[in-house]
Amino acid sequence: MQTRTEYLSQLAQLDQMVNSMGDLVSSSLSQALHALWNNEKELARSIAAQDDTIDDKERDIEHLCMTLLLRQQPVASDLRQVSSVMKLVSDLERIGDHSADIAEIVEHLSANSYMPERLKTMAETVQQMVREAVAAFVQHDTKHASCVIAKDDDADADFIAIRQDITAHIVKQPSDTDAALDSFMIAKYLERIGDHAVNVAEWVSFCHDGEYKNGPLL
Repeated sequence: MQTRTEYLSQLAQLDQMVNSMGDLVSSSLSQALHALWNNEKELARSIAAQDDTIDDKERDIEHLCMTLLLRQQPVASDLRQVSSVMKLVSDLERIGDHSADIAEIVEHLSANSYMPERLKTMAETVQQMVREAVAAFVQHDTKHASCVIAKDDDADADFIAIRQDITAHIVKQPSDTDAALDSFMIAKYLERIGDHAVNVAEWVSFCHDGEYKNGPLL
């Protein structure tokens, strides 16, 4: 049986692992967007390999969570932390997947492909949401988490505006439909990434008081 000191050390290690995975996911998204804005095909192709590393980190974190649950009898607050991590790493992994999806689109885009101006604004908002959601979880900062959740309204408003811009562009230039739809898919992936960042932020509240958006879980 582990001592309480060893157990607390592993809980701290869990936070560090989440932070590391979050940094990697954030970096993957940042690189995918850099490749998009600068038409860097080689960089886009390299992001798939990073996605494999993200998957490995998810498995390592899940393994430590299961170890903690099986070897200890966590008090309620500790149990919420461990169970929250098991949930949120799935969201981080999906963010990595969608970053790779964006990079895959970049690989076949031409340098002059249509990009709505508001796409960059949305991308900046979503990137900030991802970074701040992970930081809020690791720091157990519910106020910071609430700010992330509030920013999702901005991301959603950007997505709606982008969708309207793309529709108007296709009407004016039907020959540009394929490129415009690529832009739409990038915006859609960003919207999903924002939703996953919100999920991560909402687990912060669950860790603090056992309340989740669908009601009390513990």
